[in-house]
Amino acid sequence: MFSILPILIILVLFLASAIKVVNEYERAVIFRLGRIIKAKGPGLIILIPMIDKMTKISLRIVTLDVPSQDVITKDNVSVKINAVVYFRVMDPVKAVLEVEDYMFATTQLAQTTLRSICGSVELDEILAHRDKINSQIQEILDEHTDPWGIKVTNVELKFIDLPQDMQRAMARQAEAERERRYKVISAEGEFQAAEKLAQAAEIISKKPMALQLRYLQTLKEMSYESKASTILPIPIDLFKNLIPNYSTPPTQVSEQVQDQEEIRPE
Repeated sequence: MFSILPILIILVLFLASAIKVVNEYERAVIFRLGRIIKAKGPGLIILIPMIDKMTKISLRIVTLDVPSQDVITKDNVSVKINAVVYFRVMDPVKAVLEVEDYMFATTQLAQTTLRSICGSVELDEILAHRDKINSQIQEILDEHTDPWGIKVTNVELKFIDLPQDMQRAMARQAEAERERRYKVISAEGEFQAAEKLAQAAEIISKKPMALQLRYLQTLKEMSYESKASTILPIPIDLFKNLIPNYSTPPTQVSEQVQDQEEIRPE
């Protein structure tokens, strides 16, 4: 009985070190006597104890937070920019053989690329065209990490920290722009109103009765606003003799001249 017990213990330890379970989202890179075999998994795999060595690599998307980087833009503005990078391992064998620590290497590459790209453009372009900057950083990262078996899926600039002086200058610029648009819109409104008034004056000069109708409409509006019980309209013709600069409309003048020429004896 005592002779079987050590054998059972050795057998249990052997099975415990030989049988490994790899999850669905993982792959196991197997080294046998220092030489790589292949990536196995998912599921149950069997190793030779003391001969095989296993390294697990996750195939899930990794979210990498790039720390804030001090960047001097092309127009000599000092800003702090941080970003987030999304990537995943596509080839576990390359991720183990080609780079010592793919996570650290990707982090350092993302920081240097972020400083390089943002330092080559102006501040206005960074603020207005983030998608373009994100695409440039993603292309460069994906090109450099492809030999490592890593695919960069997305890059997003997360926060841009501007100096206080620059924030105040941008606020003044935005306020001046709003003031300019207000003046332009106001001037356009005055111009359109002047055009409509000129057209109305031309119509009234041709049709004198239009002035009388407008006068009655104004009285109606005044009655609604003042809530007066009775308003007596007075014909405008009663005041034509009291107005020194009152003149007969051009149409009436031309008609009177024609009548006088017809009555004039030969």
